[in-house]
Amino acid sequence: MGIANERLSYEAQTQKSKQHMERAKRVMPGGMTANIKHYAPYPITIQRANGCRLYDLDGHEYIDFLMGYGALMLGHGHPQVKKAIENQLLQDGTWLFGTPHDKEAAFAERLQHYFPSVERVRYTNSGTEANLLALRLAMAYTNKYKVAKFEGHYHGAIDSLLVSVSPTESEAGAHTSPLSVADSGGMNHERLVDTIVLPFNDPVSCEQILTEHKDELGAVIIEPIEGGIIEPHHEFIKKLREVTNRLGIVLIFDEVKTAFRSSMGGAQAVYGITPDITTMGKVIGGGFPFGVVGGKAEIMELSSPLSGFDFFADQHADRSSKALFHSGTYNGHPMILAAGLATLDVLDEQYNSLLKRTETFKQALCQLFASYNIPAQTVGRGAMFSVLFTDVEDIANYRSLKHLNTAFRNDLDRALFSEGSM
Repeated sequence: MGIANERLSYEAQTQKSKQHMERAKRVMPGGMTANIKHYAPYPITIQRANGCRLYDLDGHEYIDFLMGYGALMLGHGHPQVKKAIENQLLQDGTWLFGTPHDKEAAFAERLQHYFPSVERVRYTNSGTEANLLALRLAMAYTNKYKVAKFEGHYHGAIDSLLVSVSPTESEAGAHTSPLSVADSGGMNHERLVDTIVLPFNDPVSCEQILTEHKDELGAVIIEPIEGGIIEPHHEFIKKLREVTNRLGIVLIFDEVKTAFRSSMGGAQAVYGITPDITTMGKVIGGGFPFGVVGGKAEIMELSSPLSGFDFFADQHADRSSKALFHSGTYNGHPMILAAGLATLDVLDEQYNSLLKRTETFKQALCQLFASYNIPAQTVGRGAMFSVLFTDVEDIANYRSLKHLNTAFRNDLDRALFSEGSM
């Protein structure tokens, strides 16, 4: 009865969103262009935003705790980011050159200040694209064409990586040797043999699996903080770096979620680990589509047009030594780089204050739930965290999340929504 009343209340509050979704379904599958944005019975439709506030079609105001899945660290419509975009348009006279421009090198130099491991940089248009390029670089460098990734880790909708992100217990296999499980229809299951799945925070099992497949594996890719919230044990992340070095496997840190959120230098600065390749996105785009691949010069230079292969050369020319091809009309978009530079300027000024406020908020939440005898943890690092309702003390990996009280969390989320929080 209570749930039915809540549903009626939700639908009564969001009639214009409901009407919009009915309209949208006639032109888009499910009424949207990203599956993750769906929730039952239908998502609200936002009309405008400012700062930490969202306003839906029905005129209701919400506090936005999601912030574009991490892309809007400064909130909606930050004045310094707006000003940077305006200045770029006025000074450059266009929003796209289609040629090299000075902000490309300037932004790369800025990234190197925070991430010393990033000796060379390439730009993409999303974190997914960044991870795709990172894999190609690793495989070109090692001449090995399998990849290892961790159970529960998301790296974008790439066939070789959209594997065992959220397998069921019956699909997943043993913890010490997880199975490769496709997370989407339309994937070629024969290619699953090219993806090796590893258990997070299990250094012994990881070393055994990597050693067994060392002659096939070109890369290991990892969210150094799983899902942006589950931290690696120190001995695990240190061992992973040692093993990949010893076995000649490229180590890729997917810091799309963690760069400038776990710390200004990302998770690699927090744990003192130097990966071979780093991918980034989200925060540094200032709310625009953006991705970065950076890493060791000897690996990154494989993508250089000066390395011997001219894509536009005579088709009969000798191409026995091919450079890795990477291109994109919008790579290094000047407007996005201007927004990104402005975002980094603000973070430089306010990051320490942000961390203090985050810790105060986390402690207050823990005290609140404890006062009601509700088992809860705030897990995460830096400016990013989540509230997990569980008695389990050590949240070590994806399988630990199976023990959460998700029913309570869903009820809480709906109650918060009714109070104007998202």
